Amino acid sequence: MNQDTFALLKKLVDTPGPSGYEQQVQKVYRELVSPYADTVTTDVLGNVIAVKNAAGSPHIMLAGHADEIGFIIRYISDDGFLYFGQIGGHDSIVAVGQRVFVHTESGPILGVLGRKAIHLLETDERNKVPNTNDLWIDIGVTSKKEAQELVQIGDCVTYAQDLQRLQGDRATARSFDNKMGCFVVAEALRLLTGRALQCGVYGVATVQEEIGLRGARTASYGINPLVGLAVDVGHAMDFPGADKKKVGDLKLGAGPVIKRGANINPRVFSLLVQTVKEESIPYQIEAAPAGTGTDGNAMQLNRAGMATGIISVPLRYMHTPCEVMSLDDIENAAKLMAGFCERVTPEIDFTP
Repeated sequence: MNQDTFALLKKLVDTPGPSGYEQQVQKVYRELVSPYADTVTTDVLGNVIAVKNAAGSPHIMLAGHADEIGFIIRYISDDGFLYFGQIGGHDSIVAVGQRVFVHTESGPILGVLGRKAIHLLETDERNKVPNTNDLWIDIGVTSKKEAQELVQIGDCVTYAQDLQRLQGDRATARSFDNKMGCFVVAEALRLLTGRALQCGVYGVATVQEEIGLRGARTASYGINPLVGLAVDVGHAMDFPGADKKKVGDLKLGAGPVIKRGANINPRVFSLLVQTVKEESIPYQIEAAPAGTGTDGNAMQLNRAGMATGIISVPLRYMHTPCEVMSLDDIENAAKLMAGFCERVTPEIDFTP
């Protein structure tokens, strides 16, 4: 990935946007897709929809969700400590000792996630995973009044980590899941510029995926496409102790993952495989025996049904502040998405 492309990815991934608070991320997404779309609109739920060749047939919905996991301020103690609820799924043991940003009307406020020092923990406490209610955010104030001058109930919180390169094509960030997917959709729209395109493409940055696939459900209903591709992160299983029997032998750097199973239309799957072979894109296949926890699940069940495919990009350490991905996998996912759209014609029957 060249430096200019990396800078665009970094801007999108670093922008804070827990579920329900995606507005800043969507602003960046609109900037990314506007040069390559005929129209860009935002619906009442907050989904951003970039349309290319609306007169084409059939209509295809490309979806990557804009939200990340985070926290929300619920209570401020008399001493000025902030107590919070979870937005999305967290492993509370990961949260201990992390630096965070509380996102206020005046801008981000730095804080730390506090817990009793190990020296002060009772023996039974040391052996238990901490409960979120036993943690707090310390922003360095001494009273409730001082804290309330800075923070309001309902302010959202993210980990204070940004996207940084590791070695080779690897990089780490707090929220590849799934602003990376929004980037893939935007990049696919860019790659389609100047190509022969028979279908109509709707590139959607969906909202509130982490709390129930909510944006994908409403966007699917409004667009009513025949075909859909959801792009999200998936579990890379190339780390110590990984049980490959649970997911499959999926690796970073081995290419995007094409899911196969009940949530995936078989003709869409076949066309995705045809695309990677004709475009010489490295790829992996993952078995999905039931519905998935992705936007693709909501898309498939829209109205009378959608012919849905799911592209996963392998990720280590999901839902932590140090998610790790291959930048090559991200670029290849965008190439796959664009190549698929280029191959969809009105003559294809997606009926299984």
